[in-house]
Amino acid sequence: MDRDLLIHLPVIVAVARRGGFALAAAELGMSPSAVSHAVRLVEERIGQPLFARTTRSVSLTEAGKALVETAAPALQDIGERIDRIRSIKGRPSGLLRINASTIAIPLAVTPVVAVMAERYPDVTVEIFADQRLVDIVGEGFDAGIRLGEMIAQD
Repeated sequence: MDRDLLIHLPVIVAVARRGGFALAAAELGMSPSAVSHAVRLVEERIGQPLFARTTRSVSLTEAGKALVETAAPALQDIGERIDRIRSIKGRPSGLLRINASTIAIPLAVTPVVAVMAERYPDVTVEIFADQRLVDIVGEGFDAGIRLGEMIAQD
């Protein structure tokens, strides 16, 4: 994927949404010439015009419609996910994957996870019961709990 295309997609979407370069520039805090340059660069890279331009109006071409129909929802989704990540700053959240021996679960894991669930409701815990000596990092776990000497040497 051409990174120059990716960084200019919000400009393309803004021009399409606002129906003009000047309005998109105002929304994005850019100059109209910078918006025009970004659009021209994307059009050159993909080899298709995205907008039909006259002195009075700007409208999407078929290629432009296809691109905006795909890019606009994706950009919105990315923006929402970034906002969600920012909103949980400083709070534990996400998925915690624990691999534990069957005997360790009721003795050591369940009591701790019960308290943790109350304190940190944004954390989801997956517990895997396993008697094998597991490479927790290699198998995608965050922690491994074993009793006694049941720990892999590496």
